[in-house]
Amino acid sequence: MLSSQYRLRLEHICQRISKGEEVGLDDMIWAEKLSKANTTAREWLRKARREGSNDIKDGSMDDFLNRMDLGEADPTDYRSGFDSADDIKDWFMRDKPDDWRTRD
Repeated sequence: MLSSQYRLRLEHICQRISKGEEVGLDDMIWAEKLSKANTTAREWLRKARREGSNDIKDGSMDDFLNRMDLGEADPTDYRSGFDSADDIKDWFMRDKPDDWRTRD
């Protein structure tokens, strides 16, 4: 569970990211460290990045995927198909964060 101070600071950082505004290096380092330790923070940061990288309209498929926290936040990680069975295997074997099985 995030403290009120951490939550407010993270919300401010996520709002700036989603609007495409500049975020300071110290704030980004802090948010990344927090997201590694807290799944809620990781989810908020991922959603903010997805909103910042796309022009998401309410009611669109992108809006649905963002609200459900599905898909990749980074457009460079998008896949449109696989060339072989090994590509499929590699996609499913991607690294997961250390705490992917735990709850906050």
